[in-house]
Amino acid sequence: MSSVEAPTTVESFRTEIRSWLRANLAGEFAALRGRGGPGREHEAFAERLAWERHMAAAGWTCVGWPVEYGGRGATLEQQVAFHEEYALADAPARVNHIGEQLLGPTLIAFGTDEQRARFLPEIAAVRELWCQGYSEPDAGSDLANVRTRAAFDEERGDWVVDGQKIWTSLAQDSQWCFVVARTEPGSVRHRGLSYLLVPLDQPGVDVRPITQLTGTSEFNEVFFDGARAPHVVGAPGDGWRVAMATLGFERGVSTLGQQVGFRRELETLMEVARRNGAADDPLIRDRLARAWIGLETIRCNALRMLEGVAAGAPGPEASIGKIYWATWHRELGELAMDVCGAGGMLAAGEPYDLDDWQRLFLFSRADTLYAGSNEIQRNIIAERVLGLPKEAKA
Repeated sequence: MSSVEAPTTVESFRTEIRSWLRANLAGEFAALRGRGGPGREHEAFAERLAWERHMAAAGWTCVGWPVEYGGRGATLEQQVAFHEEYALADAPARVNHIGEQLLGPTLIAFGTDEQRARFLPEIAAVRELWCQGYSEPDAGSDLANVRTRAAFDEERGDWVVDGQKIWTSLAQDSQWCFVVARTEPGSVRHRGLSYLLVPLDQPGVDVRPITQLTGTSEFNEVFFDGARAPHVVGAPGDGWRVAMATLGFERGVSTLGQQVGFRRELETLMEVARRNGAADDPLIRDRLARAWIGLETIRCNALRMLEGVAAGAPGPEASIGKIYWATWHRELGELAMDVCGAGGMLAAGEPYDLDDWQRLFLFSRADTLYAGSNEIQRNIIAERVLGLPKEAKA
């Protein structure tokens, strides 16, 4: 684990990571610029894994973790600078973000010393990859409705897991999955859930990729049939609290880097509109202007959300940000198709070779669903921010 101390100022930290990226996104890694990301996780996966291990060797993974757990102890402002510079360099999409940005902070906050010692070094070094076992066929955004069950085996001292998860990103490339399962028979909704760590390379685990509209398969179904889970994070039955903390970490500082990517997409689309004449259409020009204004609003919301991160975990304002960026990005995909015109309906090649704009349009349909659907986020805002009555349950 790295014990590199973070520089004392944000600008020196920004300069350091910018210089490192410039020097290292070269040679064998030069071709990785812009590779991967939502709808494109299949691109150069092995090479991106090698890149991320190269980052780890130089101490550039887990920058926001405390130094004692293998991070750099970077401040919130330094973390923002890191993610922005990474995106500005057009560096490849990360393969270890679920372990680094979701599970790692969760273990630091709720795990035992033994769990931290076992898992954090492997995440920081990118030797073990993780996926998230939350959604189920009847429990997508309504996570409290999970039916996957687990029973404690007194003799072996671990948990036996049975059930199904769906939309599990990158499970096909992961070694471990953190799973929310019902461990108290007869419990309902938020009660009686536990947060389990399940190795995927074992009998009783079946990972089945799901082919998406883009023709790729980064989402999966995962079936558990007597699979063993040797670890529970937090107390048994307290899984809801731990799972909600993980979702809070998911909406952290990396969203600022995400917006750099959004800005690059918008600026490129504006250039396409100028070249092909679409910008001469006043309606298209108005929509491009509104997209630019929307992007500035997204950044404002994200900075406001980071106040909650600095206080320990994002509050309900994270739901506002999620709705806004997801809807904005989906609409950008629709705008891209209108800018491209009739030619956007044709595949670039056989049998189903999509260009970047077609892939953006198709995959961004999922933006308002994954990581908490717009409907669920609106419920959170209504109940926790506006104080409206809770939605009636059937």
